Amino acid sequence: NIKKTLKHHNVSYEAFIRKRGRIYIKTKQAKEAASKLTKVFGVSSTSPAVETTSELDAVVQKAVELADEMLKNNASFAVRCRRVGKHPYSSMDVCREVGEQVLTRFKGRNLRVDLKNPQHTIGVEVRDKKAYVFTETLHGVDGFPLGSQSRVICLLSGGTDSAVACWLVMKRGCPIIPVYFDNAPFTDETTTARALDVAKKLFEWSIGFPRKVYMVPHGENIRKILEKTPKKLTCILCKRMMYRIAEHIAEAENAGGIVTGESIGEQASQTLHNLRILSEAVAGYPVHRPVLGFNKTETEETARKIGVFEVTTRKAASCSAAPKKPAIKAELEKVKKAEEKLPIERMVEESVKTAKIITV
Repeated sequence: NIKKTLKHHNVSYEAFIRKRGRIYIKTKQAKEAASKLTKVFGVSSTSPAVETTSELDAVVQKAVELADEMLKNNASFAVRCRRVGKHPYSSMDVCREVGEQVLTRFKGRNLRVDLKNPQHTIGVEVRDKKAYVFTETLHGVDGFPLGSQSRVICLLSGGTDSAVACWLVMKRGCPIIPVYFDNAPFTDETTTARALDVAKKLFEWSIGFPRKVYMVPHGENIRKILEKTPKKLTCILCKRMMYRIAEHIAEAENAGGIVTGESIGEQASQTLHNLRILSEAVAGYPVHRPVLGFNKTETEETARKIGVFEVTTRKAASCSAAPKKPAIKAELEKVKKAEEKLPIERMVEESVKTAKIITV
């Protein structure tokens, strides 16, 4: 995934070296590489570094050179060192020697050491016969490498909850296949456009993986539900139909489960009781709800962090088929009785048959 990301951003490198707990990339585009790789799942941090030998004098010299560029008048700093292997000095020796040399060489800058809350940090990592000196550490996204877990089918509406749910399972290693249900004529093209734009944003986190989205026509299903079943059950029956269709797509894609953006109480129909009713519609695959316990603020904070908030909150048409007073504690027996009035199997089959797969 790291190599795919570097290639995608035209970042060339001369060597790619794996060591325990570390990956060293030799490149002339260190800063750009470090920045781009923070969006690769499984990467906890990146640091543009200068390589030298593990000789103490060489390490100190490189550290002083970087300090000269970084430290301005009246700045505070600290030196942190980590070593792997056997050396004729300790990590404390490195910190002490670098600190003393920096203070001596730049005496006129009025620098000071602050080990608790430094303005700048000089990092040194010594590994066997080589050492790496750096002054910047970029926090990565962490998580598991994408593809280390099974792919999942994600119900993507284009709203904030479903987008964050998609990203959270990606962070745990699951490639996603978004499925968008087009509710036209009960919604319009603004809803579809928003969903596709959200998918594009999410795929920025999965460079090198397929960027396909299932577009399922769902308006006719909603029309039949409105004509033949109680109005207050519309959302429940609509979502159960989505689950069934998603289950067929999951089987076709050999997926490991279905992901939704449902959160307890976020919508009137999303009570814990109703979520159980929804899950009952799917027999062969687990339904995962990553944002189940998130409140609105937590979901929006995550959306901002991952870069989808501006798109997910863009104005788009809401579904006009939603009842004013949806059932908040639907009875499974009544739901199944309502579904007896619908040609469920034919509706699912037709929806899967007419679904389009597009690449974004």
